[in-house]
Amino acid sequence: MRSLSRRRFLVTAAVLGAASVAPVARAASHGAATQIAIGTRVIEVKGKAAKVFALTQPDGTHGLTMNAGERFHVRLTNKAGEAALIHWHGLTPPNAQDGVPGVTQPVLPSGESHDYDFAVPLPGTNWMHSHHALQEQSLMTAPLIVRDPGEAALDEQEVVILLHDFTFRAPEEILSGLTEGMGHHHHGAPAANDPHAGHHGTSHGDMPHDAKSRDAMSQAAHTDMAGMDLNDVSYDAYLTNDRTLDDPEIVRVERGQRVRLRIINAASATNFMIDLGPLSGSLTDVDGRPIVPVVGSRFPLAIAQRADVRFTLPAGEGAWPVLFQREGDTALTGLILATKGGTVAKLAGQAHHAIGAINREAPMLYEAAEPLPERRAARAFAIALTGSMAPYRWGIEEKAAMAHHAHLMVRHGERVEMTLANRTGMSHPMHLHGHHFQVVAINGTRVKGAVRDTELVPAGGSVTLAFDADNPGKWMFHCHNLYHMLSGMMTQVEYL
Repeated sequence: MRSLSRRRFLVTAAVLGAASVAPVARAASHGAATQIAIGTRVIEVKGKAAKVFALTQPDGTHGLTMNAGERFHVRLTNKAGEAALIHWHGLTPPNAQDGVPGVTQPVLPSGESHDYDFAVPLPGTNWMHSHHALQEQSLMTAPLIVRDPGEAALDEQEVVILLHDFTFRAPEEILSGLTEGMGHHHHGAPAANDPHAGHHGTSHGDMPHDAKSRDAMSQAAHTDMAGMDLNDVSYDAYLTNDRTLDDPEIVRVERGQRVRLRIINAASATNFMIDLGPLSGSLTDVDGRPIVPVVGSRFPLAIAQRADVRFTLPAGEGAWPVLFQREGDTALTGLILATKGGTVAKLAGQAHHAIGAINREAPMLYEAAEPLPERRAARAFAIALTGSMAPYRWGIEEKAAMAHHAHLMVRHGERVEMTLANRTGMSHPMHLHGHHFQVVAINGTRVKGAVRDTELVPAGGSVTLAFDADNPGKWMFHCHNLYHMLSGMMTQVEYL
């Protein structure tokens, strides 16, 4: 039985006493289900039209906002013209409603619907995305925000930010280039005589097909000074709420306004550094769970992770860019917070200097505001993350646990610890479905880290994650770099 934390108690009490709270685009607690359609839309990226996926309500609302304590009562209808299925990343539904094709339910054919109905007890910044094929790369993603009714009276402007890496190329072509072309040709950096090997972030969207087929850099990893691979796909653009810095979103704010950024890294293969510029913010939540606040202006954000950052704007008129710089790159994306009288300047899409590997130690040292109860682990796994760029194959190995089973086997009620040792030259954002875990050790040293659902395991390092096996079923456990996952870095946690 789950313990009732102080936060859950307060949220439950707030729900009972906050009948007047009615966010826009909320999920229905009673009566008809909220309708979400998987469809398509056209956006403009660097002056070119691009057809991408959409996850919208009938009024055009992108994604979903609801209150903690309500039920997730949703009818998902597939209008995309191809089979699809959506995973509710950050929520912990019953196993059959987790949205993973072939694991928790069949893929949803085009023209058909599926109903979801489960409790959502806790608030948090979450998101929804396809777990079928490579659809996530083509923007089949959207915010899934669960608000705390107890915070409804706060004088705080909420800004939801969804980050993407974007390519005009077919994702299948990218994966094929990685698994076939790079497996024979890539050795970490573009060749000096490669005529198409540009700086990080080079666009290949307008190259003729024969040039693309010759272009190792279009798939090449960017490396840091130590030779660690930072990126294995070059993209045409990086998006913030579907827009680049050529035409950024302008969010109007009041002078001296209190702001809460809900930042979601929905990119398929890109880590970012959050850069608030002259502003200083308080990082209060990661992956929808509270931490002991960390104050600063730059925070790392790995693939699939979320960050809630709060700050108060200056008292005068002004405009303040909120930027996101790609790891190992000069590429930038972002939006601008501006008062009515603030002067909005044109922003460059590239930083003056590339950044190296994002700081992996700082987020691993975040401290949970609501840690798991102290408890001895009943089951421990020693898991190796394996693989390389050449050949392009990635994997998860746990020889003792998998000697007689295909998956990581646990029993209901156990405290489980997984020590992930990264034997590869790349970092891996590891995500466990259906549960939240706590970071309890870094390179063998015990810590009282953050509670979250996605943790970046650095190249050559190890991280121990602890969770309570309180949600029976078969649950995906995988790297959230889409191309690593589809090249083998995935398994399941299965209840005995």
